Amino acid sequence: MKNALFYHTAEDNEVICDLCNHHCHIREGGRGICGVRENRNGTLFSLIYGRLVSQNIDPIEKKPMFHVLPGSSSYSIATVGCNFRCLHCQNYQISQYPRMQGGAIIGQPANPKDVVEDAAANGCRSISYTYVEPTIFYEFAYDCCVLARERGIRNIFVSNGYMSPDVTRHLAPVLDGINIDVKAFTESFYKKVCKARLQPVLDNVRLMRELGVWVEVTTLIIPGLNDSGQELREVARFLKSVDPAIPWHVTAFYPTFQMMDRDRTPASTLRRAREIGLEEGLRFVYEGNIPGEGGENTYCPSCRMELITRYGFSIRKNNMVDGKCPACKEKIEGIWK
Repeated sequence: MKNALFYHTAEDNEVICDLCNHHCHIREGGRGICGVRENRNGTLFSLIYGRLVSQNIDPIEKKPMFHVLPGSSSYSIATVGCNFRCLHCQNYQISQYPRMQGGAIIGQPANPKDVVEDAAANGCRSISYTYVEPTIFYEFAYDCCVLARERGIRNIFVSNGYMSPDVTRHLAPVLDGINIDVKAFTESFYKKVCKARLQPVLDNVRLMRELGVWVEVTTLIIPGLNDSGQELREVARFLKSVDPAIPWHVTAFYPTFQMMDRDRTPASTLRRAREIGLEEGLRFVYEGNIPGEGGENTYCPSCRMELITRYGFSIRKNNMVDGKCPACKEKIEGIWK
């Protein structure tokens, strides 16, 4: 348990959490929507500081981050809890654990120094805060980020993008990259499926990029819910308005958790989404969760040379030289060193 950051006290010992855009009003003895921040006598505590349920070494491509140190390993950590309640969460066993287990908190004790040392010892060039929404274990993640920076290890958030603007500004100086889910482009989807709102997510995509953080965006395409050509085109147009170099990952849905009534996404839908993104002027659009279709590769936006060949999460070939296309010398945006 650790004193939380980003909250203020109201009347009668109520606290208002300012960590994310829910801005939960938490009464004495209560917790926020995330289930892991508790009000005790007017002081807000994080119940999950250093209580990790996942510590894995993943390929950076799994995040997915395609323009950050391709082929490298990323030390990936998570706690229980989440500030979204997505009906299709693939990690619901940990993200919804406190809510499903009567408020119980689990996790193995860890400290930031050990996380960073373990990452370095295993040759990981980055630490990814992932699997659940990392904002909910912000105090621990931030302390790890600071130490990782000192060791020359990159920091990556895999996020729903719902942190408050104050948190975004606090985090950006120690964050190298972030993959933000833009889950759909309608408020109705966010309200029904995620129990959240769309606009704060869009605002964070823009703010993170303005603050110099490398941003990639993922949209999980769910048949019948967010797969219309018009909606996909609106996502692409928004991303272009922020920065046409933002890589957009359009990925396949597989039935899970409370959304078992939907079919998996056909490869043809991903191809159409990729075509839409490129038509709208995005420089890099990738198909995900269906390996071997060719939509995972990086092509030069200028001469169309195949620069990075992928299969799933593995790199088959990397032809780039110093972050540029070897054929036409076009600069390819990303973090390559």
